Amino acid sequence: MVSNFWPAERLKHIKTSGIRHFFALATEMPDSINLSVGEPDFSPPRRILAAGSQAARNGKTHYEPTNGVDELREALVQKAFHDYGLVYNVNSEVLVTVGGTEAIFLALFGLVNPGDEVLIPNPGFVVYEPGVRLAGGVPVSMPLLEGRDFKVSVGDVTSLITDKSRVIILNYPNNPTGGVLSFDELAALAEVAVERDLIVISDEVYEKIIYDTAKHYCLASFRGMRERTLVINSFSKTYAMTGLRIGYVYGPRELLSILWLVHQYTVACVNSLSQYIALSALKGSQGFTSCMVKEFDRRRHLVHARLNEIGGFSCALPQGAFYAFPNIKAFGMPSEEFSEFLVRNARVITVPGSAFGSYGEGYIRISYAATYELLEEALNRIEKAVGKLK
Repeated sequence: MVSNFWPAERLKHIKTSGIRHFFALATEMPDSINLSVGEPDFSPPRRILAAGSQAARNGKTHYEPTNGVDELREALVQKAFHDYGLVYNVNSEVLVTVGGTEAIFLALFGLVNPGDEVLIPNPGFVVYEPGVRLAGGVPVSMPLLEGRDFKVSVGDVTSLITDKSRVIILNYPNNPTGGVLSFDELAALAEVAVERDLIVISDEVYEKIIYDTAKHYCLASFRGMRERTLVINSFSKTYAMTGLRIGYVYGPRELLSILWLVHQYTVACVNSLSQYIALSALKGSQGFTSCMVKEFDRRRHLVHARLNEIGGFSCALPQGAFYAFPNIKAFGMPSEEFSEFLVRNARVITVPGSAFGSYGEGYIRISYAATYELLEEALNRIEKAVGKLK
């Protein structure tokens, strides 16, 4: 080994993703049921995927524009107007990225200076805190509490803002809790962002996966928010395209030009064939997504009901995404230890709540992006295993 090798200081506080750890366990246990994965267990319709092979036959295997294929950006601009009533410039206010994750990193690296404070949801998507730290910023946790339906409190946000606060990250529907914000709740947060002059990164990748009477509202559509909001979205969840790694971000020219600058030196452009597949998904019938959400809803009720029947669990009914976030505090062990227990004794892979932040301790995340039959078997295994703890 080279004698003067050591990791860069920026990695000092970066830990391996807790999700990836438990996902790896699933690959080592062929008889396990993996409820850790954050991706739909569906495949896009063949007519969508066929657009990729057709693009290859048409020679679309070369560099594309850095900000994305023209036709895809045009379709995304149309989507923003259709879904949110927002008008974005096709050439300067939409950027195609390598999944929603790259968009988050671009925003943080492009906007956060060393020492800037970034408010992040806790529990929240595992990328937020490391992303802030790698950008040189200081993550500040906004607690999402079960007693408040895992919704961020305007009071908490206001109390956490200092003269160093620069950015706030919001994610609804929320990963890992399944929480959703109402129109009035979002309007109140928008008012705070405008009043305190914050840039908002609004992670809306689960926008189409929502249940009952809940509705999704794009944060940029609120008064005073378009000019300060980066709306991040992805084809990963809506169209079950996680492996194609294609996302996008809307934003005002002043903000998006910064992301574009970082993006061009990071990846040059997004995979060309993925972009044509994404374009096909946007242009065709949206029935695939509707059917997928209907099935997720059926599974949601199964997981919610069965968990609450098993002694020791207490589970709120998620309003969005495809995760349950049950309370496991009655079992008297840390969430990581409890997830390890389920691996060993039930052969069921979950993710400890602590992987999503300190306020996730005492919970586990269960993905119901698995077949109904597998979920039934997994819940039976869990019930049998925790019965031994009594």
